[in-house]
Amino acid sequence: MFVPLHDENTLKSIRFQFVTLAIIVINIAIYLLEATRLEDVAIASFAIIPSELFDTSLFPIATEAAGPAFPERLTLLSYMFFHGDILHLAGNMLFLWVFGDNVEDALGHVKFLFFYLACGVAGGLLHAWIEPTSGVPLIGASGAVAGVIAAYLMLHPRVRVWVLALKAIPLRISAAFALGIWILIQVVMVFLPQVGPTAWWAHIGGLLAGAVLVVFLRRPGVPLFDRGLGYGT
Repeated sequence: MFVPLHDENTLKSIRFQFVTLAIIVINIAIYLLEATRLEDVAIASFAIIPSELFDTSLFPIATEAAGPAFPERLTLLSYMFFHGDILHLAGNMLFLWVFGDNVEDALGHVKFLFFYLACGVAGGLLHAWIEPTSGVPLIGASGAVAGVIAAYLMLHPRVRVWVLALKAIPLRISAAFALGIWILIQVVMVFLPQVGPTAWWAHIGGLLAGAVLVVFLRRPGVPLFDRGLGYGT
């Protein structure tokens, strides 16, 4: 798998990726709060718990482990700003930093914020729909970031990206190859026996939402698949 470092893709419509940076800062700030002030029970109250999200009983059974009261429907938004550990946070924010600016450029600030949140919600919903009885909390920005990756691939497949292959070897390859491999891994993993804590279906939900939404939310005149652009090799 590739670790993205930098893309050769300048901004064309905005001067700076303010929304992308703000999302990264908020995620880092919340992680610092997690690490220093919040207990696991409190963090879980902001996570998606499928069995609770889809609970339609009139009198849900209270549990001793219940944390601070937080509306279950709102966890579809809050869950994407919490992370399990520093590597989880760093991986998501690195992908968002490298690829989010050009998606924000193609959509505009306000629509990009809506796009990001909508992809996160879609990822959370698909995960919960696939595992409706699960009581395991879901946190992380992976669904939202997967939407950004899908949108970038739809917009700029020919752009060259600097990555680390095997976490050590610097390579300059096309976004289509780097992100295509990433997406292929997500698809393959949902068909393998569940190993580890990664919620692969949340990634798939974000990917699907991103691929659809970018078509309708992009600025007028912004082409898909780098059409009409003379990117070199």
